[in-house]
This record gives sequence, structure tokens and C-alpha cells, in this order.
Amino acid sequence: MAQTDSIDSIDIIQEDGEAVDIPDALPLLPVRDVVVFTYMILPLFVGRDKSIRAVDAAMAKDRLLLLSTQTDAAIESPGPEEIYKVGTVAMIIRMFKLPDGRAKILVQGLAKARIADYAETKPFYQVKIEQISEQAAENIGVEAEALMRNACEQTEKILDLRGELTGDVSAILGGIDEPGRLADLVASNLKLKVEQAQGILEMSDPIQKLHRVNELLGKELEVSAMQAKIQSDVREEISKTQREYFLREQMRAIHKELGDIDEKAQEISEYTKKIKKAKMSKAAEKEAFKQLKRLEQMHPDAAEASIVRTYLDWLVEVPWNKSTKEVLDIKKAQEVLDEDHYDLQKIKDRILEYLSVRKLNKQMKGPILCFTGPPGTGKTSLGRSIARAMNREFYRISLGGIRDEAEIRGHRRTYIGAMPGRIIQGLKQCGTNNPVFMMDEVDKIGVDFRGDPSAALLEVLDPEQNVSFSDHYLNTPFDLSKVMFITTANLADPIHPALKDRMEIIEFAGYTEEEKLAIAEQFLIQRQIKENGITLKHVRIGPKALQNIISQYTLEAGLRNLEREIGTICRKVARKAAEGEKGLFTVTRANLHRYLGVPKYLPELEQKSDEVGVATGLAWTQAGGEVLYVEASTMKGKGDLILTGQLGDVMQESAKAALTYARSNLKSLGIKDNFFRDVDIHIHVPAGSIPKDGPSAGVTMATALVSTLSGQPVNRDVAMTGEITLRGRVLPIGGLKEKALAALRANVRKVIIPEKNKKDLVEIPSNIKRKLVFLPVSHVDEVLKIALGEKPVMKQKSSKLKAQSSKLKAAGPP
Repeated sequence: MAQTDSIDSIDIIQEDGEAVDIPDALPLLPVRDVVVFTYMILPLFVGRDKSIRAVDAAMAKDRLLLLSTQTDAAIESPGPEEIYKVGTVAMIIRMFKLPDGRAKILVQGLAKARIADYAETKPFYQVKIEQISEQAAENIGVEAEALMRNACEQTEKILDLRGELTGDVSAILGGIDEPGRLADLVASNLKLKVEQAQGILEMSDPIQKLHRVNELLGKELEVSAMQAKIQSDVREEISKTQREYFLREQMRAIHKELGDIDEKAQEISEYTKKIKKAKMSKAAEKEAFKQLKRLEQMHPDAAEASIVRTYLDWLVEVPWNKSTKEVLDIKKAQEVLDEDHYDLQKIKDRILEYLSVRKLNKQMKGPILCFTGPPGTGKTSLGRSIARAMNREFYRISLGGIRDEAEIRGHRRTYIGAMPGRIIQGLKQCGTNNPVFMMDEVDKIGVDFRGDPSAALLEVLDPEQNVSFSDHYLNTPFDLSKVMFITTANLADPIHPALKDRMEIIEFAGYTEEEKLAIAEQFLIQRQIKENGITLKHVRIGPKALQNIISQYTLEAGLRNLEREIGTICRKVARKAAEGEKGLFTVTRANLHRYLGVPKYLPELEQKSDEVGVATGLAWTQAGGEVLYVEASTMKGKGDLILTGQLGDVMQESAKAALTYARSNLKSLGIKDNFFRDVDIHIHVPAGSIPKDGPSAGVTMATALVSTLSGQPVNRDVAMTGEITLRGRVLPIGGLKEKALAALRANVRKVIIPEKNKKDLVEIPSNIKRKLVFLPVSHVDEVLKIALGEKPVMKQKSSKLKAQSSKLKAAGPP
């Protein structure tokens, strides 16, 4: 049933000027979602069969019926217990039958009544009623007057906020002088829940009813005020937008009348020129014109228009067909490389080879080089020199720590704030499609839920695939074949195997002391003097002082710490010059500590004499080569092998292999079969606080072990490196250049190397080979012959071993 509130009339229907008599029994019309008050006029739609029969019965008699609200509006056929007991007797003023069988009636409430009993339930509800007479307010007191005025004022405010207040409504409200009647009228026009309205209807005290109505009016006033504020804000925003739109349209019309060019047409024309000038690929040009057509059909202020503009700006600014003219003068390129970097001949040769082939074959694809080596060895700076030698633009990005694939491929345009990947960004910044593009820290790429950047680089760094590289943002192929990609890494092992397979690995070894000295004199000192604001007239660093800085103040394969120490000296000299001291400050070995303090690193002490059980080994580290003194000793025990010095798993296995070799060759070494039952062997590698690992100390451990068992001292002028097997074969190792440098620093002149490492001697500078004697070996027997003396170990008398064993037994437990 529909409800239309009305306060057009509040008169009780009368016949011939007399009040209508209400009988004790009336037809019952259950209503939904509305509570009918006295003096209230409203239309009702009647559709249920019982309800229509009740209306027909009322029309056939005196047009009176009882209107009572259902407790649950969803029930189609309510029972007596699902209808409120208190309702309103109403008269049908008008009735109209609809074509679909329903009826529309106009009713007016006359008086409240309570259902006393249900006389009939079929074919419609016929109920016996008891009229409820409202208490009359004979003398309206101050409280009642205040309540009535407050109710009128709040009602007018609510209607005003809704825009429904008229003069007639104010007159009607002001003309009511009965508290109960005013309460019913106001309650009938409030948007109350059924339970709230029914509660007011059932109240018989007019003052109490007015209190309740005023309380509900206060809540309704707050809600209406907030609703009006919201609507006002919305209207203001809409009005502002419409006003701006109309103003812009007027401006366009004015410009058109004055003959000025339309801004939108001008923008489209400019984009068209830029697209044609960019000389992009056919696929990219097709996509650009497609997006330009979309922009032309959009309103200039639409949100998506700015997204399309940004995309078109990227398309026209990317260097599709812009290349830097290369300089393919091989001699000039070599001069540039030599000017910027000392030595690195192998890498320079590779660059010059590429330029030579490029000069003969213009269609050659760019190589993918990967420079691997310790920090500070010149990998990144060499990339800049290559770009300068080739007259190309240089761009560098760092891949260390990136975890999002979109950093390489870009974001899709569906995301807010989407941008191309760092490859396309770099090319746009360079303004050319053939730069030298350096990617640092390729071995430090991360992986998480956003994808694997290493997998995205597979397409970028593959010459067969990067001809049509697809960036997610551009969504059109871009040719990267003209770009010369160079990657850098400290270690090659962490690089993704498939990615490593696409690159040509060029290793950067650590610098020798002689190379560091030459680089410091030619480059580092000059640079630090310039950066610290002084000149060669202020400071001079002697060659011996530089050698001390290299050997005692730095421990690295590169040059960064060396340059820092030189910078420290220059800063101290700059301070003296700034304070007014004059003259040339000469830094020598004697006064070096005044500038840099006490030495930070002391070289391993040289052995003063040949010792039993102490062999000199060589190890590779990221900072270069190191000398290791492997010590072995025996003591009374139960045949256990004790290993100390923070040895890794591989190094421990080398020690066990050396022991197994010694035990399996007891006869040839002149050792009794039961010798190891009563002896424990302890092998120690200083320094104990530094972790060590690797297979190349195998021959050193075997030599120290055999020396302590035979009692024959090891030649202190011999250093060795090589992996050992159970059969005594010596296997090849890596890092030979660094190990040779370590031997040279320790004043060792003979170096035992595996036979299969003879080929690596080509990589060692000739000045080092002149100072060292390399002794290739293929078996441990050869190592022992060189390290323990000319006489073979197997000819040593067993009497020495017997004497040593008896001494250990007599000494007792340690």
C-alpha cells in the first residue's frame, strides 16, 4: 500500500453538521508500512482479496472501517496476532476500481480504537472495537504551550530544509490549539519507523505525546540539516564544474570569432607533425595515430585525456630512428683507452676488435659484454671510456637490489602512474638508439612476487631477440640491436645461468703493486690534488711512500681505498696551505704516519729458517692473493685428525685427502704401519679468525703433514698451490696471477704450480715472471722432492721416526 502524507484538511467528516456515529463492529483493513493517525487523509491501494471484500462491505453500509498496521509488512495474509491491536477508525471518502481488480481509496482518520475481538475472519475480518478517547487538555499550561510552539518551529525548519515549507502549512500548524491533535498531525508527516509511529498512536496523554514528538523532531532536524548540507556541497561542485565548462566553451567561441586557432585542433596538429617526424616503426606509428584519434574525440578536460597525452609524448620522444655517428678510427680509440686506463690490455684488445669488425661490417649487432671482478678495478669507468672512444652516448643504471620485473619491462598503461621500464627511459634520456648502456651489479638482482628481473633481461641481452623488445608501457616493439650493452658484476656465480650464457664474460683481475704504483702516479694523485684545491707546488708523494701506502694501508684488489688514502694526504696538505703554511710538503716513508697514522695492515712475517711441519701455501681472495702458512704437528693420542683455523668443508676434505695419501704410502715414506695408532695429527692454518675454504691448499697440507711425520724441514723459499687426489695427482687451480703476486710480496722466489696451469703463465706480466721461478708438477712426489730436499723422502732412515715416536711416548699426554 502506498502512502501520501497530506495536511490539506484536518476537519472531521460530518454528515449534516453532526459527528459520525461509530458502530461497535467494523470491517478491518490491515495496512502495511504506514500508521494512520486521526484527522489524517491519505490514499491507499487495496489489492488483497480480503481487503477488497472489507472495502466493499464498508461502502455498502456506512463507509467506515478500522485501519490497523501489520507487525510485519512482508506477510501477505496476516493473522490476528500479526496485526497491532490499536488502530484508527476511518471513513472512505472516495473509491475507484482499477482495471486489474485492485481498488484505490481515499480515507480520513476519525478516531482511535482498540480491537476487542474478531467477530468474523471470513470472507474478511470483522472486528469488535472499543473507542479510545484522548484526554482533553482543558487548561493549556506553560509547558504544553512551550511544547506546541517547539513542535511547530522544528516542523517548519525541517520542511524548510526539505524545500516543502509553504504559507498554508504554517497557517495550519498555527491554527491548531489542541496538543494531541498537533502531535498526531506532526507525527503523520515525519518519516518515522512503523514501531515509532505506532508507539505515538497508542499514547493517550497529549502532553506525553508532545514530549515524544519533540524528541523525534530533534533527531529528524539533525538528519535533515546534514542531508541538506550534503546536497548543497554537491550542488556547489556541480555548479562550479558547469560554470567552468560554459566559460571554456565561451572562450572557444570567442577565439573562433576572432579567427584564432582552436587549441584542441592545434594540439592534434602538433602531435601529428611529431609522430611523422619521429620516423617510428609501422606498428608504433599505427598505434600512435590510433591513440591520437581517441584523444581528438575526448573532451580536453577528461581524466583519460591526460593519460593518452602522456603516452603520445613518450612515443614521439623515444629515439626510434636517431643514432649518434660513430667514430671508427682504431688508432684514436686506442689512444683514448690508454689515456683513461693503465694496462687492461686484454679488455682493450676486445673493444678494438669490435670496432674493427664494426668498421668492416656496418650491420653487425652490438656485443653483450660482462665485466666481472673485485670492486674498484675500473669496470664502470672503462664503460665511459668505451663510449668516448666510439663517440657514443653513455648511460648507466644500477640493477642492485631491484625486485620488480616492471623496472625492466615497464608498467602496463592500465595502472595509475604507469611508466616505461628503465631501458626505454635511458634511451629517451640519451636521445639516441645506439648508446653504450651499462648495467651495474647484475649479480645482485633480487626476486619476489612481482617477478624476476633476470628473466626480463634475457630478452634485452639476447642479440637474436632484442631486435623487437616489447616494453609493457609502449606496447609496441622497439629495436635494441644497435645498443652496446655492458654489464658489471663482482662475481659471476650468482648470475642467472641463462643470463650468463647470453653474455661474453671478461674478467678483471686485481692490480699488482707495480700496477697500483703506476696508476697512482699517473691518475690518482693528479685527480686528488685537483679535487682538493691544491697543486703540485704544494705536495709531493714519493714512490717509496706510495709503496708503503699500497702494502700497509690498503688491502684490496682495486684502487678505491688507495685513492681515499691519497685524498687524506691531500686534505691535510690543503689544510696547512689554508692556514698559511708555505712551501712544498714532501711525503716520504719516514713521515707517512703523520698523515695516515699507524699502518693498518702488516704483511705476513717471512720465515727466517726452514721449519719442520710448516709449508707455505698460496690462496686467492677478492682483495688479491694471500700467503698461508700451513702448520702440522703430532702428539700422543689415538690416531685422530684435528683441524683448526676456521677451515671450510672443501679445505677440511683436502686435509683428509692428504692424510689418506700419507697413510696409503707408509712404506714409500718409511713410516711404520702402526705409527698412527698412538699419534694424533693437528693441522692449523693461521689466522684463526678468518674463514678459509677452497681446494688449492691440498698439496700444501700434504707437504706439511709429510714434513712433520718425517722430521724433514720444508724449504722456506718454496710456495705451492694445487688440489690433491687420493692417488697423489695434482689438479689445476684458479687465480694463478693473484697467487704469484702474493708469493712475490712474501719474497718467495719458487712457486710450485699444477702442470695443467702452465697455460695460464701467459696471463702473468713478464716483469713478475722474471722475478719468480714456476715449477709445474703433476704428482705429490714431485712436490715433496722440491719442498723437502733433493733426496727422496722414501730413503729417509726409519731410525728418526723411531726416535720421534719414542719421544712422544715418553712425554706422555699433552
